[in-house]
Amino acid sequence: MISILDITQFELDKSQKDFFVNQLPAHIFENQSKITKPHKHNSYLAILFTKGSGRHEIDFNSYVIKPGSLFFLAPGQTHHWELSEDIDGYIFSHTADFYDLHYSHNRIHQFPFFYSIQNTPLLTLDGNQKVIIENLFARLFDEYLNKKAFQHQLILSYIDVIYIESSRLYLEDNSQKIIKANSYSEKFQQFESLLEKNYIKEKSPSQYAEWMNISPKHLNRITKSVIGKTASEVITDRIILEAKRRVLHTKNNFSEVAFSLGYDDYAYFSKLFKKASALTPTDFLKNYK
Repeated sequence: MISILDITQFELDKSQKDFFVNQLPAHIFENQSKITKPHKHNSYLAILFTKGSGRHEIDFNSYVIKPGSLFFLAPGQTHHWELSEDIDGYIFSHTADFYDLHYSHNRIHQFPFFYSIQNTPLLTLDGNQKVIIENLFARLFDEYLNKKAFQHQLILSYIDVIYIESSRLYLEDNSQKIIKANSYSEKFQQFESLLEKNYIKEKSPSQYAEWMNISPKHLNRITKSVIGKTASEVITDRIILEAKRRVLHTKNNFSEVAFSLGYDDYAYFSKLFKKASALTPTDFLKNYK
């Protein structure tokens, strides 16, 4: 089995449970035992190489690494690399919630390099582009190390700017249409698309499997392969994300939010919330006040 690495296995700042950023030499040295073999992540990754060379294999496609190589990986993609000793650069990773929870009108899937696994994960930056993007990564890393007011907001802002600037360059270089193929990752995106439209009224994995013309067992096989979770857990995660959004961005209390998401029994919803997020609704809200 290819290991699926959780973001908490890489955290540097213990107060950050869903985001980390590091310089590549330090990241490689500190996590050598975890990342030397092909592996997956259950979070999103951005990796910028500023010095050195090598090869980066992602889902059985091999890419040349050189200064200015910028890679974007979605959860579930298998990768490993061979790097020269003088390698340098930056890496950051975050969960879907880290981005989606705070940008209520945006989704991480809106960016072209995350829209489909058929899109290349590589963006090659030229001289001036490399300077601009590298500076953003450096400022993101510096902010991560500092403990100043509004740190969380500024980290999110830097990430968003990196994604936006990179998307503009990416779209210039990759104007061709996405090619669809029959793969677990694409089936997972189909599941996510159906889930996004129906999660309030439909919470049964078997119904989603029926809509996808596959068996519930196969749907579980897909979700376990891509992000290491069952279909039921994926559904619950989406519901809990929406609950967090609504509590943070509306004036509704948790009981009203639970009802708006299809739960008449608040006690049951509270238990579900705690199981999924390791926090009670009240404790969650305290962390964001």
